[in-house]
Amino acid sequence: PPLLLYILSLFSDTKPKSIQKQDRGSYSTKTMKLLHVMAAFAAMFLMGMFVSSDAQLQMNFYAKSCPKAEKIISDHIEKHIHNGPSLAAPLIRMHFHDCFVRGCDGSVLINSTSGNAEKDAPPNLTLRGFGFVERIKTILEAECPKTVSCADIIALTARDAVVATGGPWWSVPTGRRDGRISNLTEASNNIPPPTSNFTTLQRLFANQGLNLKDLVLLSGAHTIGVSHCSSMNTRLYNFSTTVKQDPALDSEYAANLKANKCKSLNDNTTILEMDPGSRKSFDLSYYRLVLKRRGLFQSDSALTTNSATLKMINDLVNGSEEKFYKAFAKSMEKMGRVKVKTGSAGVIRTVCSVAGS
Repeated sequence: PPLLLYILSLFSDTKPKSIQKQDRGSYSTKTMKLLHVMAAFAAMFLMGMFVSSDAQLQMNFYAKSCPKAEKIISDHIEKHIHNGPSLAAPLIRMHFHDCFVRGCDGSVLINSTSGNAEKDAPPNLTLRGFGFVERIKTILEAECPKTVSCADIIALTARDAVVATGGPWWSVPTGRRDGRISNLTEASNNIPPPTSNFTTLQRLFANQGLNLKDLVLLSGAHTIGVSHCSSMNTRLYNFSTTVKQDPALDSEYAANLKANKCKSLNDNTTILEMDPGSRKSFDLSYYRLVLKRRGLFQSDSALTTNSATLKMINDLVNGSEEKFYKAFAKSMEKMGRVKVKTGSAGVIRTVCSVAGS
């Protein structure tokens, strides 16, 4: 571009005639060069040439470089998700957990020989779907080597898996690039644990540029999928030093869990539905359960402890499923733009589990 040419020419001994200028006054040549550079960058800023990285995401980013990319992903999901419909929830959870640590950069997929990667952190120990994403990456590498990022694969896979199970569709602009740093501590500090109270939830979401509306809507993903007793056992057996059972949990629901599912504090393997009776349907029943004090996690219950989020939940329950889908879609697209790497930032990893690939 002409402006870039001009800046480079300022540091060249031989300048194009069109931009040669006599040094003026008592300023030295070096001083004048510095002043010109400062003025040029100021002009670039004013003209909006310094744009945020997320603005560089775009729909159909791979239209020329890998035109079949998005279809390869959706076809793979269509082919396999019906044999394992329970995979949709882990894939959307993977996208969430990826974006909350260093932005949506695919770092959640990286392996560590020392056990110090994001996937080794407690919030990610029950994540599933790593092999599924890696298989899609292998197919894409054969089609278009070093082109489609692992971060984009996670984002597109999460959306397409939810759609394949009857859930909502949302826009996924692409162009993310991958990170190479994956740290256990960062994952533990940034991913909201199921034991979160409202203050913790608000802070961790705000750290990612997400507001209370996003908190309520993204929590709605709990309408599908399962968890384990280990994620909520303290609510049943060891809530505090003075109260054994969480008083915010419906007593009948708690008794049922104790009798039939989580029979002891040390049960770390029994599987629980996050939305009992409706875990395969992307609907509003999760919010109805939260209002009945039957949300599985403390973080679910926490949504009712704030007047603003409680009102949002009531509005969702009294509204239509279509309205929920549209609002959820907006928050998912917003989350998918969190601190993304684009352009010259980041890399395209050829193997998603290997940082230096």
